[in-house]
Amino acid sequence: MESLQQLEALCERLYNSQDSAERAHAESTLRCFSMNTEYIPQCQYILDNALTPYALMLASSSLLKQVTEHSLSLQLRLDIRNYLINYLATRGPDLQHFVIQSLIQLLCRLTKFGWFDDDKFRDVVKESMSFLSQSTPHHYAIGLKILNQLVSEMNQPNSGLPSTHHRRAACSFRDQSLFQILQISLTSLQQLRSDVTSKLQELALSLALKCLSYDFVGTTIDESSEEFGTVQVPSAWKPILEDPSTLQIFFDYYAITQPPISKEALECLVRLASVRRSLFTNDSARSKYLAHLMTGTKEILQSGQGLAQHDNYHEFCRLLGRFRVNYQLSELVNVEGYSDWIHLWASSSVYYLLGLWSRLVTSVPYLKADSPSLLDEFVPKITEGFITSRFDSVQAVLSDGLSENPLDNVELLQDQLDCFPYLCRFQYENSSLYIIKIVEPILQSYTEMAHLPAADHNDLSIIEAKLAWAVHIIAAILRIKQCTGCSTESQEVIDAELSARVLQLIKVTDGGLHSQDLSVNVPFRDPIFISQRYGELSKQRLDRAILTFFQNFRKSYVGDQAMHTSKLHLIFVWPQQLYGRLSELLGISDHLVLLNFIVSKIATNLKCYTESEEVIEHTLSLFLELASGYMTGKLLLKLDTVNFIISNHTREHFPFLEEHRCSRSRTTFYYTIGWLIFMEDSHVKFKSSMEPLLKVFIALESTPDAMFRTDSVKYSLIGLMRDLRGIAMATNSRRTYGLLFDWLYPAHMPLLSRGISHWADTPELYHVETLFMIAIAQVTTPLLKFMAEFVLNKVQRLTFDSSSANGILLFREVSKLIVAYGSRILSLPNPAEIYSFKYKGIWICLTILTRALGGNYVNFGVFELYGDRALADALDMALKMTLSIPLADILAFRKLTKAYFAFLEVLFNSHIGFVLTLDTNIFMRIVGSLESGLKGLDTNISAQCASAIDNLAAFYFNNITMGEAPSTPAAISLARHISECPTLFPEILKTLFEIILFEDCSNQWSLSRPMLSLILISEQIFADLKTRILASQPAEQHPRLAQCFDKLMADVSRCLDSKNRDKFTQNLTVFRVEFRVNEWISIEYGWSCEIVHVKFVIPYR
Repeated sequence: MESLQQLEALCERLYNSQDSAERAHAESTLRCFSMNTEYIPQCQYILDNALTPYALMLASSSLLKQVTEHSLSLQLRLDIRNYLINYLATRGPDLQHFVIQSLIQLLCRLTKFGWFDDDKFRDVVKESMSFLSQSTPHHYAIGLKILNQLVSEMNQPNSGLPSTHHRRAACSFRDQSLFQILQISLTSLQQLRSDVTSKLQELALSLALKCLSYDFVGTTIDESSEEFGTVQVPSAWKPILEDPSTLQIFFDYYAITQPPISKEALECLVRLASVRRSLFTNDSARSKYLAHLMTGTKEILQSGQGLAQHDNYHEFCRLLGRFRVNYQLSELVNVEGYSDWIHLWASSSVYYLLGLWSRLVTSVPYLKADSPSLLDEFVPKITEGFITSRFDSVQAVLSDGLSENPLDNVELLQDQLDCFPYLCRFQYENSSLYIIKIVEPILQSYTEMAHLPAADHNDLSIIEAKLAWAVHIIAAILRIKQCTGCSTESQEVIDAELSARVLQLIKVTDGGLHSQDLSVNVPFRDPIFISQRYGELSKQRLDRAILTFFQNFRKSYVGDQAMHTSKLHLIFVWPQQLYGRLSELLGISDHLVLLNFIVSKIATNLKCYTESEEVIEHTLSLFLELASGYMTGKLLLKLDTVNFIISNHTREHFPFLEEHRCSRSRTTFYYTIGWLIFMEDSHVKFKSSMEPLLKVFIALESTPDAMFRTDSVKYSLIGLMRDLRGIAMATNSRRTYGLLFDWLYPAHMPLLSRGISHWADTPELYHVETLFMIAIAQVTTPLLKFMAEFVLNKVQRLTFDSSSANGILLFREVSKLIVAYGSRILSLPNPAEIYSFKYKGIWICLTILTRALGGNYVNFGVFELYGDRALADALDMALKMTLSIPLADILAFRKLTKAYFAFLEVLFNSHIGFVLTLDTNIFMRIVGSLESGLKGLDTNISAQCASAIDNLAAFYFNNITMGEAPSTPAAISLARHISECPTLFPEILKTLFEIILFEDCSNQWSLSRPMLSLILISEQIFADLKTRILASQPAEQHPRLAQCFDKLMADVSRCLDSKNRDKFTQNLTVFRVEFRVNEWISIEYGWSCEIVHVKFVIPYR
């Protein structure tokens, strides 16, 4: 680069250009500043002489990357640190905001990375105070920004720093500096209170929030969850938190500011409301603290100030919600002014606070205080108000077509209704009467409309939406049985009253279809608009609500969990009070009649919904729940409707099977049918039930090749594979699997190979038509997934007789399938959507082969003995497919990653000879990928890689280290590989030690296995690694750490038997603890910290 002006022009293009090619050129040209440490002086030169902020930004960001990714010398880092402090002091006030922020981030990154290297790095707080003590607002702002960024930097992990080092620095910073920074923020807030237009207020408030949000004990918590719990502040903070002025300053700032500052003040109060109980000196101090919080929130409620802003309102509700988590009802009622406080927020309560109300009502049985809780007065109002608000929202949502309907958002709906049932059951009788009172008129109107020749669709949509809310509310109530002041018998009666309204509604919604004979295609006999409403969203929402009701009702009153023990006899009885009342109201006298009612609704949905994938999936989910229960499954087989479904599962009776968008639901449908078929030990019933699928097989097998690529054949084949996968999933025993296997093999297996051959072929079309690529994936994916399920030996279902060759024959079919698919997919060029059209099929093939190799139902030695290439061809093709994928892509796609490493584990465990005889470059690539897997975050994958490496190292130890001379082809090949790459084993052992010593290792047992094997291969490897590790530690620690290494191999002999491995694992646990003894700072709560009184000079304005 000829001049600074050219660099500034490049930086301008890098950050501002709209041309992507121009930006890419500038980025590649300037990359050297962040990649090469020799450019650090040039970065300083740019900071000293550049005139544009973009050049300054380049220098700062480049230095940040250098510091993060490279090991710079201590003196160089200290020089950069001192330079930055002086630079910010002299030129900081004149710099752009983003440049200042980048420079401050660089300073804080240096501070964190060098925290234990030199005490000068820890003086950053003192340096910041020098900025605060100056009289200019710009310097004051820079000081607060430094402290803000410092707390953030110390609190969050960095990619360039091991997690244990991060936690060690975070704990040290917490003990030495965090309390002082909190005091600085509080002092600044006190002194800046009157400066209402100051930007400094926001910085000071943000600093206080960061201090209170610090991860004090090393457990990152999701604040949106219930587990937010308590804030574990150190004991040294007690005096400042018990000081009333600390809470008051945040209430004051809320009162005098606007969002976002007022929101941050509330966020600070949320943290303060969550401090741990044990922090306070005694119960009296805690009670005063609680009273202050209640008084402050009461004043906000009385004035209503700021609550019109959504951010403030949401955060204020979170503040009130903290009372639910951190305080007991008995504590709240004893606070003076409790009645006024609860009256205020009860009158404006929304579903944000349902969690708080539910916590209060569930605490009532344990309330021993004399003071009244007043919940009897307010909870019914909250209950009625919530129900009314849900009904009122219907018209608003329908009027505003842009808003998302809350009935469509499952997570939001569940969130709203999770806590509401506790409020209803608090005064269950009154709540139920109100629900019935509000629902019956709506149900009556809906019933009347069903008898009209025509009706307004908009009116129907509104009524159906209200009924959907009512059904969801009743379903939520039935989900729990906790009831205050109500006996089990009376509770069942009330449940029956509410359930009867829903069951009555079902008769109206389907208008008689529930009783229609499914064996005959009878036209709808009811008003035509009822049948036409299955395509309306409001009708679909109502039916999904009904399905939710059935799911919750089943869990409470149908099946094994619904039965309870008789008081007089040790027998199980059904809830008689509920069925007695249902019999009086609707004639439903027992569980079998009710099951028939539920199954009729299931059949109606499957028959009438052809395009709503959501309703079909929900319906099949309920059907599967019923079928998979032992008792309910037996009961279902007594119903004529169920037996008809088992025998007539065709598209003529269930049109959704013909709808392509619902094709994924076919697997669930046939999984359920399979459950029901296999409940009875009947070969005849199995064959008769499979007749519809047999007809499809025969039709496809008789299709000539010229017609095999038509759409009708394609969709038939896709559907058949999904159906068979569902049936295969239902085989959970040797008997049931044998029925399916004998039905498929050998008669119908050729169709699978034919499907692969025809739909993964013709590469000349591949570059012409994208639709053809989609067709390949559409057909081959269901086919391969069926085979992956078919070869899975779950619960030992693939156990053939000793005289049977079925296991070998099955693997030969697997081999044909993998070779056919692999040879065709590898001949095609890589498409843009490479995962969908290539990688997905490959990982399924790897899963098939992994399950077949590890299923323990094939004697693989037979293939080599008789010259059968099935095993060799399958392994060769699997290897070619894996080598066609870059390692970066393997690690990028989660399912592909899991399939790849599971395959390697089985390969190294059972077929290591195949791996060892590979070319050295291929062998090194495979083993290198295992090392990458070790470093991943997934512990299952890490354990699989460790197992594979252990098998490799153990083979080397047993056949080469302890053997005389390599004699087998596999041993000779392994010796050649290691001689060509002697650093292979040392590097893997180094990686394992780094994980054990410097990372949060949750699978230490798995990693210990290959470590012993690698150590025993060569004592010199272990000695060299020990020297390298000691050299990386402070010199004063060397004697202690050397002693740790000596203990590691104490009483460990030179063998790999189980007893010796277990001894090494025990030693490794002790070694890790003793080696890391200075890595962790105590996280107990008794930290001592001297309180520092700070005073600053407020800058003149």
